[in-house]
Amino acid sequence: MSERNGVTRRVLILCTGNSCRSQMAEGWVNHLAGGRWRAHSAGTRPAAAVHPLAVKVMAEVGVDIAGGRPEHVDRYLEEPWDLVVTVCDSAKETCPIFSRPVETIHLSFPDPAAAEGSEEERIAVFRAVLDDIRARLVPELVRRD
Repeated sequence: MSERNGVTRRVLILCTGNSCRSQMAEGWVNHLAGGRWRAHSAGTRPAAAVHPLAVKVMAEVGVDIAGGRPEHVDRYLEEPWDLVVTVCDSAKETCPIFSRPVETIHLSFPDPAAAEGSEEERIAVFRAVLDDIRARLVPELVRRD
């Protein structure tokens, strides 16, 4: 993993429900930048489970997030983070205060869980958000190495 003075780089990815965007982002980061960054995700109001379409589209790209479970951000407030990324506007507005200084950035992505239509139309929205997360978040982390 990427190290700065012998300490592993850690990123916490926040959204409201921690069922779609933040779970997909955590999966991408750990899959693509896992040698440099270790991601965790949480929500300000966690859902009961990871959205099944998020699990499905991640599996399509070879990333297994089926074992993920939404967690509340409060669980992570005392931990040391190199970066906190909010991936939805609601999480940005309600982002809690961490006990240690931490850089925070905001990269807003649409909520794929709000997609309507047939299952194929909804999956297309999940795929688009997944691609957007990869295109915008992963390079942001690599730039910070």
